[in-house]
Amino acid sequence: MSDAPASTSASTPAAAPATAPGFDDMTRDIADVPAVEVITTVAVHLMSAAAVNLGLAESGEQHKDLDEARKLIQALAGLVTAGATEISSFHAAPLRDGLKSLQLAFREASLVPDEPGQGPGEKFTGPVYG
Repeated sequence: MSDAPASTSASTPAAAPATAPGFDDMTRDIADVPAVEVITTVAVHLMSAAAVNLGLAESGEQHKDLDEARKLIQALAGLVTAGATEISSFHAAPLRDGLKSLQLAFREASLVPDEPGQGPGEKFTGPVYG
């Protein structure tokens, strides 16, 4: 017998190169995603887009568009209001807080603020005061 270490062939698992997971391994079927995750993910996207359109992003004024922000906040308010009972207070409370912050930021950014109850999303949430 030889004292030399045994060589491993390419067919053994130890010698197989580590491969990165494929696209199919990294994706989930939408049927496997819980509703609370879909609702909160969509809400966060709406919040982020509204913040950018309010001029709150890093590049601020360059992307400020209050008309677009109004639409996004309105959609967010509808989603949060309708989904809150379905996703529990644990998940809904931070979404409500974020929504209110965006509504207040919209009021502050507007040259002519809406009447209380007339701002974006306020038909779903009620009037928002600073």
